[in-house]
Amino acid sequence: MHEINQILHHYWNYSSFRPLQKEIIESVLSGKDTLALLPTGGGKSICYQVPALALEGMCIVVSPLIALMKDQVQSLHQKNIEAAAIYTGMPFAQVKDILQLAVNEKLKFLYVSPERLSTNLFLEYLPGMNVQLIAVDEAHCISQWGYDFRPAYLRIADLRNELPKVPVLAVTASATPLVQDDICRQLQFNNHHIYKGSFLRPNLSFSVFKVESRINKILQVLQNVHGSAIVYCKSRRMTQEVAQLLQLQHISADFYHAGLTNEERSTKQEAWINNKTRVIVCTNAFGMGIDKPDVRVVIHHDTPDCLENYYQEAGRGGRDGKKSYAVLLYEEKDLRELESLPVVRFPSIEDVKNVYQSLVNYLQIPEGSGELDWMEFDITDFIKKFQLNVHTVMYGLKTLEQEGWLNYAEQIFIPGRLVFTAEKETLFDLEKKRADLEPLIKALLRNYGGIFDMESIISEKQLVKLTQQSLEQVKQQLIQLHQMGIVNYTPQKDKPQLQFTQGRPSVENLFINPQNRLNRKGEYEKRIQSMLNYIKESMQCRSKTVGIYFGDTESDECGICDVCLWKKGNEISTEEFERIQQLLKQFTANNAVDLKSLLSKAGSKQRERIQMVVNHLVAEEKAIMDSIGNLKLL
Repeated sequence: MHEINQILHHYWNYSSFRPLQKEIIESVLSGKDTLALLPTGGGKSICYQVPALALEGMCIVVSPLIALMKDQVQSLHQKNIEAAAIYTGMPFAQVKDILQLAVNEKLKFLYVSPERLSTNLFLEYLPGMNVQLIAVDEAHCISQWGYDFRPAYLRIADLRNELPKVPVLAVTASATPLVQDDICRQLQFNNHHIYKGSFLRPNLSFSVFKVESRINKILQVLQNVHGSAIVYCKSRRMTQEVAQLLQLQHISADFYHAGLTNEERSTKQEAWINNKTRVIVCTNAFGMGIDKPDVRVVIHHDTPDCLENYYQEAGRGGRDGKKSYAVLLYEEKDLRELESLPVVRFPSIEDVKNVYQSLVNYLQIPEGSGELDWMEFDITDFIKKFQLNVHTVMYGLKTLEQEGWLNYAEQIFIPGRLVFTAEKETLFDLEKKRADLEPLIKALLRNYGGIFDMESIISEKQLVKLTQQSLEQVKQQLIQLHQMGIVNYTPQKDKPQLQFTQGRPSVENLFINPQNRLNRKGEYEKRIQSMLNYIKESMQCRSKTVGIYFGDTESDECGICDVCLWKKGNEISTEEFERIQQLLKQFTANNAVDLKSLLSKAGSKQRERIQMVVNHLVAEEKAIMDSIGNLKLL
């Protein structure tokens, strides 16, 4: 076992650990199951990477997103640490090669999607691996009470049964006390440690603004706060509109959403990371796995539906430790829409089954077939063809996913695959007869070793360079070769994909657990209410409100959010504000009262304080004042 401080300095060039990192690492090295709750930008990956490097064997990392896995693997490679990832869309042969490397102890880290854990191939190789640590990233996904429940995460418990003596480290940035308990239960923790970092980000100033014009407020913020920025929107259309409006004001901006091609997303992301684009206007598809430390402001154009999402997204600002801002904009109608969301998000079981029946008709999947096959799925065409409500479809699919019937991936990239099926003699004859196909055939044979023996990943774009033909020509020729029986070719896919987790059942055999849905809806309603409380909060520090939501009751006030700054400016304590507010509630409990009459009974200093509280409550729409000066608290 190597000394952890030396490992930290050698690979990361850090002289010391961040708060709680060392304690978490020592817990893992002592063989304890450990749950680590660290704020966004708190250095969660180091908590499993350092102990894995200190141990002799390998670490399996369960991660939910392909992009996240790729980024982590690339980062480790840059440090000369052997790592690989296996995920959906990789050809059988490549997965097998990576698993063999793991068995041969040629890997220090093996990143896997939760869906991979129960595949026969993975389970076949697992006993031969020297696994010393299991790390579960974004561990809140395992909890049915979390905001991003992912059924495949439940399979991690089966992994524990295969590796009973291997400790598990679960890490997340956002888990309520209920979710924390559920994580420990689902991962079968016993005699475990829980470490909770403070949710206070001392350099991040949270603000909430009620606005009449969102774009005007965004422009104002961007004029006052210089540097890199993120603007989150709830729809793809809105990302484009906001980006265009910013461009008209000579602000370097671009849009990003899951409907773009893999190449488009990569290009836009790189331009923003390298500061060629100042503002990225995006949906929540953007941000996971992106480590850009110098984001000065994160603006929410629309209101998120839960504090988990908001904290994750807002927390992408100021990871370099410098002053940054998280700004949330809302209109009154947003609050009403939030309150109505539970009905929208939880369609009836009848509606879910109708979506399912339409889906199998659309895909033309016979009963009992289609297990684990990824199929291209054009959701827009599907909705149009069956004249379905877009929300019912989206949340119907989510329900089917939560119940374990299917997987739906908006962002998935499956590379092209090819293997030669014809004899070499047949191939040589074809080259003589079809000179137009010869450059492509030669390019395949020269650049992809073993392509006669096993299916290989190919790059259509690389073949364009090698053959000096257009992309369309290359694709057409590959299809020609496939149709002629010369190759078996599977084209690259970067459109949304859908997968049945088992042989397609009939709608009669499609079971949706009603009690689970009722419980999940109840928890969702609580999350909505917490988000509403955060928006409406006028006297409690924003950071403290977030901390309490996640079970952190001991953090101090941040001193830099809009609430803290208001209290500083008006020299009134939380206790005094609440005392005056309670008195006003008592006076106005039955009827509105004449404010002038009320103020006349107080001393001059007290009158000033009461007026200050009244002004604030009216501005926050927690009280109303009529034309003749009567006050009523709401």
